[in-house]
Amino acid sequence: MTDADIEASRAPLIEHLLELRQRLIRALYAFFAAFIVCFYFSRHIYNILTWPYVRIVGAEQAKLIATHFLEQFYTNIQLSMFGALFIAFPVIATQLYKFVAPGLYRNEKQAFLPYLIATPIFFFAGAMLVYFAVMPLLIRFSVSLQQVNEPGQATIELLPKVSEYLSLIMTLVFAFGAAFQLPVVLTLLGQVGIIDSKWLSSMRRYAIVGVTGLAAVLTPPDLISMCSLALPMLLLYEGAVIAVKLIERRRREAEKAKGP
Repeated sequence: MTDADIEASRAPLIEHLLELRQRLIRALYAFFAAFIVCFYFSRHIYNILTWPYVRIVGAEQAKLIATHFLEQFYTNIQLSMFGALFIAFPVIATQLYKFVAPGLYRNEKQAFLPYLIATPIFFFAGAMLVYFAVMPLLIRFSVSLQQVNEPGQATIELLPKVSEYLSLIMTLVFAFGAAFQLPVVLTLLGQVGIIDSKWLSSMRRYAIVGVTGLAAVLTPPDLISMCSLALPMLLLYEGAVIAVKLIERRRREAEKAKGP
């Protein structure tokens, strides 16, 4: 290979790296802009995330404590980053798609785009499950363990820390949102022909073990959170099997329509 050939092959690589840099800068701009907005409204985000706790114990009894002077400030930064990821995700995903799209064929773009749209939808579904079901269940169970105003017995009152409560709910939201991408990933792999429904069915027993282990890693160390994540993931796995079967059926029908 001559020096001219090396330089010619190097030029497209540099162009791709420059484009990647531009896409990353735009994504970071979107994130920082969203971070500033969320920091301004951090108190409102805080009130939204603490609503499950307030709903269970009542507004008068809902107390969260801060154990050092800057805890609320650091918590506001965490909340702002949390909200910024949600708000900036469409921009980040769009920049990623625009970087990858030129290297895809037209049919590949058409196949990839629905999954790009499905990703935030499934993430949002996982977040809503945490907000309306998992957190209330966990809070209700924790409150039931209190021992207050019982004669002759020591008082055990639930006084969660601000940072610990918000870290818990944000961890669960990201864990459930990421876990709910399982059908998106499996269906995409089935769409491109890497896996099929028979393989997914044969791997069901391993999927049960894997999902249980993943739920144990992603959630806090309590049985309620782990089961709340594991059961929906198993249902989503079965949904992915059905979706891949439908993709295979449509593929066979398309091949029959083309004829020999």
